[in-house]
Amino acid sequence: MPTVSVGPASTSSKSSLDLRRSNASIPPNTPKSSLFIVEDSLTDGVRTVDRVERRPLVDAVRRRGFPSNRALNYYATVKPRTDGFGPSRPIVAPDYRIYNNGIAVGSFGASMSRKRATRRRFLALSGATGIAGMAGCADRIESATDAVGGDSSAETPGGSDGSTPGLTDGVPPLETAFDSRDRYRKPGESFDDFADLDRWTVSQGSGDADTDVVFDGEQSFKLRSNGSENIVAERSLEGEDLTETDLSVAIRTTTPQSIAVNLRLVDQFGSEKVYSLREIRYRAPDVGWFRTSPGVFQQDDVDPSLDYLDRLEIQVLHSMPEAELWVDDLRTHGTPDQGYVMLSWDDGMRDYYETAAPLHDEYGFPAVQAPVPRWVEQSRDGVMSLSELQERQAAGDQIVVHGTHDPIHELDDEGALDERLRNDKRWYIDNGFEGANYIVHPHNSFDRTSLERATDYHYCGGFNQAGNVNTTSVYGFDPLALPRTIGHDLGISKRCVDLAARHNQCTILNFHTFDATNTMPTDHYEALLEHIDSADVEVITFDDLWRLRTNDR
Repeated sequence: MPTVSVGPASTSSKSSLDLRRSNASIPPNTPKSSLFIVEDSLTDGVRTVDRVERRPLVDAVRRRGFPSNRALNYYATVKPRTDGFGPSRPIVAPDYRIYNNGIAVGSFGASMSRKRATRRRFLALSGATGIAGMAGCADRIESATDAVGGDSSAETPGGSDGSTPGLTDGVPPLETAFDSRDRYRKPGESFDDFADLDRWTVSQGSGDADTDVVFDGEQSFKLRSNGSENIVAERSLEGEDLTETDLSVAIRTTTPQSIAVNLRLVDQFGSEKVYSLREIRYRAPDVGWFRTSPGVFQQDDVDPSLDYLDRLEIQVLHSMPEAELWVDDLRTHGTPDQGYVMLSWDDGMRDYYETAAPLHDEYGFPAVQAPVPRWVEQSRDGVMSLSELQERQAAGDQIVVHGTHDPIHELDDEGALDERLRNDKRWYIDNGFEGANYIVHPHNSFDRTSLERATDYHYCGGFNQAGNVNTTSVYGFDPLALPRTIGHDLGISKRCVDLAARHNQCTILNFHTFDATNTMPTDHYEALLEHIDSADVEVITFDDLWRLRTNDR
């Protein structure tokens, strides 16, 4: 069996690598001069890593040009989470023994390449093969099972005690246990319920109280354009401190599609920070409310003083003869500790399997795939087979529901709508796909009725998709109306990643096939993955995003 030894060059116990600390990370008290030694018999050599920041070893190794992809895959299995929800899900890895200053403390086996590396298997593997190697170091390290709480139930971390409702380990049931949009409709803390509109001034367009169309409380704020003009409403923020704070607001519009909604913060020196939902894909005429928690679209080079603010503006930008928008229940949320990226591939095309998947494996990045069942069953040319999709799930990708590839909002009969949602999800369940609780609405098509019915089968999904930067905070979005950015342009996609890293938000980038206009070329995609790898972000799946959202900050 090839071996990997991980540990600081110093033999001091104070700087030893302790797997209880995020499983494999540079301990907080490690001296700045410490060197980490990584030895892998597969490469017949020793590499020294002088990364001094407290980041995952996988990043340190990767940045020093460590040559073994299999070793990188191993390190990705123990890459620590920074969001407080326990260790990351293991992915495919070869056989390794893990050493701490020359003492064997655990191992991982090649059986992980033949099974999906679920948390249950991670615990079983660590417990069965690692405990024997831990003899002699009990004063410094607990068993792998104890290190993650000793929970080997079917629920992933937090699920068994209710901290992550709806998150399951394995194939989920057909129906959901609760309505996620209802349970998480009012996250965070109330900032403005729009009961007192005297504090608001409309400088472009018009605005009035509406007691008939309400998200919560007695009234909402209805905004109308003056023809093709944009809409701007503002209120004072004097005395407010929005440092390390994200915003969310409930919105409704009868004029979706060519419309963007901005929340613009301006400090008393004139510097701005603009949160933006760049497009609304809700389909008229069956419109309804949804909550948006847009990410930062732009910010002045001179950072605004968020504890010395002047005003908040709600801007409605559009390119239509007229526009109208209702807003209600403005809320605040804390920001997470880091940024996140989701790489979303639609339709299950072979292009991903043959070209993109090897790159994902090299970097240890999971993808979220949404295949079309009928195309898979028909063995359509250019589409991944069922076995290939299952192989990618085993490699760490998450396979989620895309279903029948027709716009769902076109179904008027609720019985037919329910039958479609039920049958679509059943195909994913019958074929062992564990991401079936999540949905990518075909053609980004949804309306009020389809969202109401979708909650019977899915907890999270979307999308309000746009061709420009279109990101989200992680604690305040509508679970079934997430925003997403089309991955057609390398520059825009890099900007999404940079904004996610800078402002600790999430960017979801969407791709189809490399020869399509909505997907960047292969060499650009490889450059994007390299850029993500160098950024201070974590590549996540819906499971990870759902953990964050249910944290309800």
